[in-house]
Amino acid sequence: MRDDAPNSWESRADRFSMYGFTDLPSVHERGTVVLTHGEGPYVVDVHGKRYFDANSGLWNMVAGFDHPGLAEAAKAQYDKFPGYHAFFGRMSDQTVMLSEKLVEVSPFDTGKVFYTNSGSEANDTMVKMLWFLHAAEGKPQKRKILTRVNAYHGVTAVSASMTGKPYNALFGLPLPGFHHLSCPHYWRNGHDGETEAQFTARMAAELEATIIKEGADTIAGFFAEPVMGAGGVIVPSDGYFQAVVPILRKYNIPVISDEVICGFGRTGNTWGCQTYDFMPDAIISSKNLTAGYFPMGAVILGPALSDRMQAAVEAVEEFPHGFTASGHPVGCAVALKAIDVVMNEGLADNVKAIAPKFIDGMKRLAEHPNIGEWRGIGLMGALEAVKDKATKTPFDGSLSVSERIANTCTDHGLICRPLGQAIVLCPPFITTEAHLDEMFDKLGTALDKVFAEVA
Repeated sequence: MRDDAPNSWESRADRFSMYGFTDLPSVHERGTVVLTHGEGPYVVDVHGKRYFDANSGLWNMVAGFDHPGLAEAAKAQYDKFPGYHAFFGRMSDQTVMLSEKLVEVSPFDTGKVFYTNSGSEANDTMVKMLWFLHAAEGKPQKRKILTRVNAYHGVTAVSASMTGKPYNALFGLPLPGFHHLSCPHYWRNGHDGETEAQFTARMAAELEATIIKEGADTIAGFFAEPVMGAGGVIVPSDGYFQAVVPILRKYNIPVISDEVICGFGRTGNTWGCQTYDFMPDAIISSKNLTAGYFPMGAVILGPALSDRMQAAVEAVEEFPHGFTASGHPVGCAVALKAIDVVMNEGLADNVKAIAPKFIDGMKRLAEHPNIGEWRGIGLMGALEAVKDKATKTPFDGSLSVSERIANTCTDHGLICRPLGQAIVLCPPFITTEAHLDEMFDKLGTALDKVFAEVA
C-alpha cells in the first residue's frame, strides 16, 4: 500500500508525474510502484521488493533487465560515437550495418530501412511514405488507411487514428480517412452457429465490400498486427491472412505487417507474418528490435515498395521526413547486439522450448469457471474473465475485475497486464520452466481470490 509521507516515492511521483495508460483509482489507493533496478526477469522497487515481470516491461525487455552484453554494447558505442543523425547523406557505420542486418533477417530478398524512435513513429512514417508514394505516382487520392477494431498501432495523431480503440474518441480521433474493419476474434465476434471458417470468410467479405464501397483507388494501405497485442492478444481466426491478403493483392493495396510486438521471436518465429504464413510489402519493427535497451523503431520496406519509394524520392530529390535521433549510432549498436542475442544466444530457441509449457499453463487456468477463453501463441497469451462462461457474459465494468487481478498479482510479486477484461502475459525470452511455475501459481492464487469476491 502507498506511503503518503510528503517525501515518499509515491507522493513525489504523484506531485510531478503525469501518468499515461494508468488506472488512476488504483494509483490513488495503492501508489506508484517506483523501481530501481532489474535482475534477470525480475524488477526491484525502492522498498526492495522483487517482482517477476510477466509483461517484459512493455513487451520489449525480452533479454531481461541486466543483460551484460547489451549494456556493454551501449557503453562501448557511447565511448566511440555517442550520437548522430541520418540526414543530409550522413549516418553512422552502425546505422549502415543495422540496415544490412534487418534486410538480411527479414522475409525480403532486398529492401531498405528507415529509422524512427518508436513503433508509433514508424507506423506514422509508413503512412506518410504511402501518401508520398501514391501522390508521386499520380494517385494523390489514395490516402485512406484500413486497420481493424481493437488494433493498436501507436499514439501519434496518425497512428492513434489507425488504432481501433474507443479511447481515441477523447482526442477527436480518428482523423478522416481511417477505417476500422471488424476484429477477427472468433470467440467474441462469431455469430451463433457460425463456424470459424465461415467467420473468416465473413471477415474477408467485409474487407472486399469495404474496398468496393470506398474505392480501391482511394485506399493507400492495409495495416495489421499478426497477433493483436494491446488489443488483448487477439489471435486471428484460422486462415484469416490467407483469406484477406489475396483480396488486397487483387486491388493493389499494400499490406503492412505491424511487428512492433510480434517481431523478433514473440510468436515463435522471427516474424509474426512467418507464423501466419503471409508476405507483407513492409514490416514495422520496434520493442524487441533493441530488447528495450534503447528507444528505436524501423520501417523495413520490401523490394517492390523500396523500388517505388526510391523512384518517387528521386523525382523530387529527397524524402522530406525524419527525426533528430533517426538511426542513432548507440541505438543501432544496441539493436545489432539485441538481434544477435535473440537469434544466436538461445533466446529464440528458448521461446520455442518453453512455449508448450506456457500454453499448458494457460489451458489449466482457463479451466476456471470465470475464465471464458484462453488465447495465445509462442510466448504471448491472455485469459478472458467472464461472469458466465456458457454465455460469455462479461463482468460489470464497474467491478474492474482485470485491474483487481493484476493488483493482487502485484501484491504477490508478479507483474501482469490488465486489458479490458483480460489478463495478458508476455514474459521475457529468458524465462525458465521454474519462472513459469511461479507465474502461473501466483496468477492462479490471484484469480481464486478475486473471483471469490466478485462472482
